[in-house]
Amino acid sequence: MNGPDRLRQLAPRSALQTPPYARVKDYVLKKIQSGAWTEGEMIPSESQLAAQFGLSRMTINRALRELTADQILHRVQGMGTFVAMDKYQSTVVEIRSLAREIAERGHQHRAVVLLHKRIRPNQRIRTKFEHRHDELFHSIIVHYENGAAIQVENRYVNPALFPDYLAEDFAQQTPNEYLTRIAPIQRVEFGIEAVTPDQETSERLMMGRNEPCLVLNRRTWSFGQVASIVGLWHPGSRYRFSGSF
Repeated sequence: MNGPDRLRQLAPRSALQTPPYARVKDYVLKKIQSGAWTEGEMIPSESQLAAQFGLSRMTINRALRELTADQILHRVQGMGTFVAMDKYQSTVVEIRSLAREIAERGHQHRAVVLLHKRIRPNQRIRTKFEHRHDELFHSIIVHYENGAAIQVENRYVNPALFPDYLAEDFAQQTPNEYLTRIAPIQRVEFGIEAVTPDQETSERLMMGRNEPCLVLNRRTWSFGQVASIVGLWHPGSRYRFSGSF
């Protein structure tokens, strides 16, 4: 059921005697239906709503929890509560699963996870996350197509949005598949360049001497904050980008 259908099903009640928590739910629904609060936007905090309605935070919490269970809201621990985004309509730029692309060619995908841990980012990476996080998740994965290495994925992930990232097995699913399932993409920034790789990357991709890489650098946002940044390194002689608008 998509967002509009959920909102119609949960339409605000009449002004009859309703429990206090239900009045808060009705208020939130009206704000979303009217367009005053849009997809991915942070709503007022529990304490702000409690002051506005003259209710306890426990009552406000119940209202927001129920709307979250109905997928009207999305709560991020330590950050706040956001208007949920429709997972099938909110992607600004199509980001396809590499594993699915390989399967569509009738070929076999395999992934080897080289690194998968929590880190303290350097200043350059921290800046890309708008200085919001002292710790991030970092993974490096080599993707193979029919046994040939075609991509080194070097990814940093926001732990506030994806707290269970380190528990996932990315030899079984790609990070892209997992991330877009948990928090739909709100905004994308990307660039493609030809770069001479360092020796380690060259060896991982089984490249010849002086062969350049095609590198896709991408930063994505979800619920008003940077969700992930990734560098996708490809052997220039065995990979090309294509698309249509």
